[in-house]
Amino acid sequence: MVAAEFFSKEWADAVRDALTAGPDEQARAAKLQEYWDFFDWLKSVYPASWALGCRDLPGVGAAYLFVQWAGGTVTDCRIIGPDDPLQATYVFGMDYRDWKALHDGYDAQRTVMYRKIMLEQGELLEFFKAIYFFVESLAVVGAVPAAYP
Repeated sequence: MVAAEFFSKEWADAVRDALTAGPDEQARAAKLQEYWDFFDWLKSVYPASWALGCRDLPGVGAAYLFVQWAGGTVTDCRIIGPDDPLQATYVFGMDYRDWKALHDGYDAQRTVMYRKIMLEQGELLEFFKAIYFFVESLAVVGAVPAAYP
């Protein structure tokens, strides 16, 4: 199976399915069940949306992966181009090389901790109430196969 092009509609569809499924068994085995119980509860009540940006996508410039959560699932997942309105609870920016590193296995927690992905819009304290959910979800996004230009 050929991987979808990074930041394409097909890739966004694969991300939606992966986020709805959540972290795989290998990821879950690495942490205590209580951690995943909290993750699953938070996922079930999480009401926010994310715009995960790639600031320097080759051939495009800035583009965003929009993800809307409701009722424990992703209700909307699509690519927003540089000229489209950007409305999300939280807007993030990340450079292309850091997206590629995440895809190549760079740790999602370090991606956040070392500020490779930056919250550009949204209430910082509210966002950090669900930081573990975000980090695990970012790891899932990074694991979705993609063909990088």
